[in-house]
This record gives sequence, C-alpha cells and structure tokens, in this order.
Amino acid sequence: MTFQDLNLNQHIIKAVEDKPYKTPTKVQEKAIPAILSGNDLLGCAHTGSGKTAAFALPILQSLSKLPVILEGPKLIRSLILAPTRELAIQIGESFEAYGKYLDIKIGVVYGGITPKQHIKVLKREPSILIATPGRLLDLIGKGYADLSKVEIFVLDEADKMLDVKTLQDIKTIISKLPNVRQNILFSATMPEDVMKIVHSILKNPVEIDDKSTSPMGANIKQQVYFVEEPEKTSLLLFLLENKSYESVLVFTRTKKRADKACKAINIQNIRAKAIHGDKNQSERLKALELFKNKEIKVLVATDVAARGIDISNISYVINMNIPNVPETFIHRIGRTGRAGISGMAISFCSTEEKNFLKKIEELQGKSIEVINNTIPVK
Repeated sequence: MTFQDLNLNQHIIKAVEDKPYKTPTKVQEKAIPAILSGNDLLGCAHTGSGKTAAFALPILQSLSKLPVILEGPKLIRSLILAPTRELAIQIGESFEAYGKYLDIKIGVVYGGITPKQHIKVLKREPSILIATPGRLLDLIGKGYADLSKVEIFVLDEADKMLDVKTLQDIKTIISKLPNVRQNILFSATMPEDVMKIVHSILKNPVEIDDKSTSPMGANIKQQVYFVEEPEKTSLLLFLLENKSYESVLVFTRTKKRADKACKAINIQNIRAKAIHGDKNQSERLKALELFKNKEIKVLVATDVAARGIDISNISYVINMNIPNVPETFIHRIGRTGRAGISGMAISFCSTEEKNFLKKIEELQGKSIEVINNTIPVK
C-alpha cells in the first residue's frame, strides 16, 4: 500500500514524499481511513509506529476539505492534547511538515515559557491547536482560547493523560468542547482503569490494537542486572566505558538522581546532559537537540522524557531504577529499537525493586535475561 491508496490529497502526498519514508505503517493503514470516515478511534500502538502521522494526515485532509463554520474570527477546529512539552512540540512539528503545502494555521502551547508568547500564537487564529493541559486551561481561563467549535479532538498518550494527576484537567477541557465532535485517542498502553474513562469519551469507536508495533514484540533485547542502589552509578559508568554505542538514554526516578548521574558521567569525559522538570524549556530543548545531533552521547532523563523523545538510532536505554508502573517501563524502552532497527534495554534492579520487575515480566509475558554481576563496582 502507498499513501496514494489512502485517498489523501496531492498537497499532503507531496509533503509526505519530502520525508524519508515512502509507504504507510500498519497503524497508518488502519487509522487514516477510519478517521477520514469520521469515526471515533481508539488506537493502542507503540510510539515509533507512526501514530502521529496516523492522526495528523487525516486531520489535515479533513480540515482542508471542510468549510469554516463561522465567518469573522477563525476558531480552533482541531485540538490535540499531549502530556509533555516535548511531545507537544514534536506533534506541532509534524503537523507543520505534513501541512506545509496547505493553507492551515497550526499553533502549539505548553508550560515552561511566558504565557505572552502563547497569547500571540492564539491571536494568529490557528485552526489546529496542540497543547499541554495546564497551559491550555490557563489560556481558557483568561479568555484567549475558545474550544466551542472544535470538530476533531485528539488525546495522545491517553493512559498518561487520564491518570489521577491530570484527569480533572482533561475533564474540564472536554467540558469546553461541543458535544458533537470526532474523538481520537492514542496510547502505547491502555490499562483497564483507563479504559473505563476512555469509553465515556468515545462513541462507537473503531479500535486498533497493533501489538506488532509494541516494544514487547519489537526487536529490543532486554537485560537486567541485580545491583543495590549505592552501586548503580559505578555500574552505569562501567557500561558506558566498556560498550560501543552512538547514543544512550538513561532513565532515573528522580530529578536529583538525574543530575547526580549526569555529573558522574561528565567527570569520566563522556559528554552528557540531563533533562527533567526543574530544567527550563530552553535547556531541555537544547539538550534534546545536542543528543539528536550526536553532539552528546548520553542523555539522562526522568520520565518527563519517556513520552516526548522521537530520536532514531538510540543504541541503549538504561533504566537506573525499575519503575513501579509496568507501562512506564514499556514507554521507556520504546525509545530504542524503533522503525525495525534493533535496540538494547538494560535495567538495574535492587532487592526492593524485584516485585516491580516481576510485574513488568508478567505484562510482557516473558522473563528478562539476567546478567550475572561480575562487574567490579566501587
């Protein structure tokens, strides 16, 4: 199948052809026709499967064909919510790339920078708005964002967006939307408790569950070292000094641990940067850009980055801790082994974390290879 077979218009086809890939992924083959037909959609597909294009292309197509409902000021016609700044920016870049031959304005708003910049974005009257929930609610409260004419609503990384920390914000935003609209929800994982909320949002959705794109089935080799907390930094440095790699993404549980690990790596003359919630937006974007361009070899991150990094050819993902939510582990390791390229995920597991590891193995339906720790740690 080609993108031509998906009945996309020639302006979108031309933009897609400017990209390095030429044929749609399995997720795109299934999602694009369903969205173009006007159906609600629930997609469970791993990040890296092409899911952003799976909803961006048909939204651009639909909005380029549909007439503007109101004369005068142009209102937001499609709203895409994302959990992190990085992911919102990434989605915005994708829409800009795919829509560059169309006359459709796109805006992105997120926390971490002055609201004045985003007020300017909204005054340009974008038809498509990509936003993080907190900043969007702030702009709605100040009267700068009107969601009353949204025709297509997208919730990306729905499992993260619908957890207890952000659920009320999402409900408040949804209450500002018109009752008649098309809803699209995508996530790499979909826990049972989240599914109950999902079905209250969607109406007779087309469901896509493409397990072939999940990191549980992808070409990712997984290993675990049993090592206690005080020894983890030494083990990390040993691996970085003794393995051949182009880029390594290291995950830590806390911001303090991320900074500590980053400092230790740099002391060994290995270029590294840390990103987490205490870093301002310019610092985070700069670190991601350096990592993407291979100017630094190691990026140390808290889970703020698990859902916003779209960088090809990450050699290793190293988990310095085992996350207590199994789905978080899936999102982490999904940063490697993308687009059919093999990857490696290495995890450090302390005695206290063994129960977390067991739950991850149960979710994946397989055991993770244990590496006997004969490495000299200090």
